[in-house]
Amino acid sequence: MQDRIGAAVEEIGKVLLGKETQIRLALCCLVSGGHLLIEDLPGMGKTTLAHALARVFGLDFNRIQFTSDLLPADILGVSVFDQASGSFSFHPGPIFRQLVLADEINRSTPKTQSALLEAMEEGQVSVEGQTRALPSPFFVIATQNPVSLAGTFPLPESQLDRFLMRIGIGYPDPRAERILLERSGDDDRGASLPQLLEVADLCAMRAAAGAVALSPLLLDYVQRLVAHTRTSAGFHFGLSPRGSIAIVRAARTWAWMAGRQHAVPEDVQAVLPAVVEHRLRATADGDARHGTALAHRLLTEVDVF
Repeated sequence: MQDRIGAAVEEIGKVLLGKETQIRLALCCLVSGGHLLIEDLPGMGKTTLAHALARVFGLDFNRIQFTSDLLPADILGVSVFDQASGSFSFHPGPIFRQLVLADEINRSTPKTQSALLEAMEEGQVSVEGQTRALPSPFFVIATQNPVSLAGTFPLPESQLDRFLMRIGIGYPDPRAERILLERSGDDDRGASLPQLLEVADLCAMRAAAGAVALSPLLLDYVQRLVAHTRTSAGFHFGLSPRGSIAIVRAARTWAWMAGRQHAVPEDVQAVLPAVVEHRLRATADGDARHGTALAHRLLTEVDVF
């Protein structure tokens, strides 16, 4: 099954050039059963990555463009009165898909952002007093612009914590950008990606990744990492239990993607920045942008054994 992950990385890499690490982290997040936040400047390929993942896995896809006037009902759906039947019928919103792209999520108001909380955490939504299950699998990819840009509403900690990982795409290297320039007239590259996997394959991958063994020594290492955020100076607050579980889940999947049936410290180190950066704040100003430096501190200050 791991060879099919490699094929997926290769295919997605044809439209998102020179970003193998970001592609692998996105796949790790999907197989781990979490949700992904992509933060970067406009035009970096955030939407391209989401489309490519949906196409390669054959997932039902919907894109929601978040704006300042978007309402929760625009996401979840609404009941409409049918005069012919004399009753209300529910019209599902765009969130009822297997892969939902919440594009520029921080351009909407906090009230609208919070409409995703129950969906991301429990795989269901409550609308007009009724609970409705979302499709399975259910995977949210949210994109956001840096909070320094005008017209953005920073996501609160409770919302950020629902994302298993946060990654950035970054500028392409010169070689990749040259290829993009040569292809500038070809806008349908993503539409030509083949479907390599089925939903059943994704479910099997999640089960296999969840069965990866964790040694007591590895769990000791994870606990030392988490404890360091809670007791060391410079951290505004420590990682929550949800954060520590996220590290283990992602490390298991990363090990499985590498073809191992047990996780090693290198797996934890590979996923740690993407898992914890958005969960950490510096004591000085509480700025989420300093999470990168704090994650680097964890990797350098905490001993493996």
